[in-house]
Amino acid sequence: MPDRKVALITGATGGIGRATSIAFAKTGQYDLALHYNTASQETRDALLSQIQSSSSSSDTVKAHFFQADMSSYDSVRKLHEDVTGVYGRVDVLFNNAGAVLGHQGVQSLADVPIDVFEQTWRVNTGSGILLTQLCLPEMEKQGWGRIIFDSSVAAFTGGFVGPHYASAKSAQHGFVHWLAGNVARKGVTVNAVAPALIKDTAMMGSMDGDGEDKGKEMEERLAGRLPVGRLGRPEEIAETVLWMVNTAYVTNKVITVDGGMYPY
Repeated sequence: MPDRKVALITGATGGIGRATSIAFAKTGQYDLALHYNTASQETRDALLSQIQSSSSSSDTVKAHFFQADMSSYDSVRKLHEDVTGVYGRVDVLFNNAGAVLGHQGVQSLADVPIDVFEQTWRVNTGSGILLTQLCLPEMEKQGWGRIIFDSSVAAFTGGFVGPHYASAKSAQHGFVHWLAGNVARKGVTVNAVAPALIKDTAMMGSMDGDGEDKGKEMEERLAGRLPVGRLGRPEEIAETVLWMVNTAYVTNKVITVDGGMYPY
């Protein structure tokens, strides 16, 4: 294998995706395939600049952006085709992209149409499973690979977003447990990280309501639910993802990074 591995990060321009991209760049050990859906050129350029300035390698880290709509399986297949067309393979897959589809703070099951459940599963879970199917054969062939899903503490507790989101995230866990056992002797680890409330993510941004003051009030109220008394930082999730990549003896795990919310 070449010394530098290839990491595909979906949802790379969001808070957790951005922090994880920079964390990988700092090691100098990875070239980066950065997925986005609707992020502006300005946003992508800013992330690319951060990546290049963060790299610890004298040989510039390669980083390319790839557009895909994660609600479309055809678009996901095209994403894999485009990434492997540039890099040849994917060594590390961080299935980070996710969405709540405009439904959060749900108070009644009747408020979420069944098609929203299906769409939420597709974006948060189904597309990650498809990408895993596409990337896994090369990982198995070379005897090394890392697959990580960005889940949520909502998969354990139900959370506050809604049943569509909690059920989609919990579906990731069953898949992680099955696949991890299936490939454990093939040099491929499969894990998930399950954050609680993370500052500066797209979901938190969409909760800001109609003003900055309201957003701060919401943030303080939510932080008060956590034993540590604050929201998490995207960098704390990124550090956990990097640890999972670096540690070959960790597989079949869902690690909560949640400020003490969930005790297991």
